[in-house]
Amino acid sequence: MIVRKLEDIVSTPRHVKANDGQWESRRLILNDDAVGFSLHDTIIHAGTETLIWYKHHIEAVYCIEGEGEVETTENGNIYPIAAGSVYLLNGNERHYLRAKTTMRMVCVFNPGITGQETHDADGAYRPGAEFNSN
Repeated sequence: MIVRKLEDIVSTPRHVKANDGQWESRRLILNDDAVGFSLHDTIIHAGTETLIWYKHHIEAVYCIEGEGEVETTENGNIYPIAAGSVYLLNGNERHYLRAKTTMRMVCVFNPGITGQETHDADGAYRPGAEFNSN
């Protein structure tokens, strides 16, 4: 069994911040935990816009605080996001995430990520964080 507290992750290597200051991710469950997914408590800072394209991962996002929107780049569809909303990028959709207010999100990635990823020039995490049974 794995038990972790958010307070024990803050300010450790599991607490990853975007170089541009747009978001920070507290990574509760990672690929090395060998469960096939990763789980993150993520803060998206108010007034930011982030281009994201998880080409190699499926992500589910549950908003528990704040307000913003997701815009898919393929068709320009805009989806309002607020506390109690969930969105699932089951088609690896390239999108903008915009925070009107500071948003707190619970994010699940499949496959799980290693923990130190930040978005590359495409807005993606690198491939290769596959399930590890070690």
